[in-house]
Amino acid sequence: MDAAVDDDATLMLAYARGELAAFDALYARHRGTLYRFLLRAARDPRQAEELFQETWSRVIAARARYTPQAKFTTWLLQIAHNLLIDQHRRKRPLATGEEAESALANLATAEHEQPDHVLSEFQRRRRLQRAIEQLPDEQRTAVLLRLENDLSVEDIAEVTGVGRETAKSRLRYAMNRLREQLAE
Repeated sequence: MDAAVDDDATLMLAYARGELAAFDALYARHRGTLYRFLLRAARDPRQAEELFQETWSRVIAARARYTPQAKFTTWLLQIAHNLLIDQHRRKRPLATGEEAESALANLATAEHEQPDHVLSEFQRRRRLQRAIEQLPDEQRTAVLLRLENDLSVEDIAEVTGVGRETAKSRLRYAMNRLREQLAE
């Protein structure tokens, strides 16, 4: 176990004992990662902010029950993922068929407007972001956890509450889809 992971668990346990500075250190260390994940997964800044606050509220509420069984980051992202799932369930359907068709048509139009020369780094990143946004929720979450948080398949399975093979499959399908979209 590396020092940062061990340090996170130590900080959380110190916070559970009442050391408020330990929480401040955890918050400073993980706020950016958590917010980026929620923003990319929710695709709505207002919703991401709400989920961000609720995730930290859950961390605070669970401090006395915290046990360092998994990496703190994995535990934190698992809380955030569960809140995302709950919110998706409450707001179904997320998009009508017409909205989905419109988003796909906009993506296709934008792709055809690109000049034949090599894309700039910004354009490549933007294309990747658009392609990720088009993925089904489960696949998008798996890709974001892998690419942005560098989680292993096992950690992705733990965060999303599915088996290792399911997480691996979601990641594989998502990566194949991204390759196809980016090759076009």
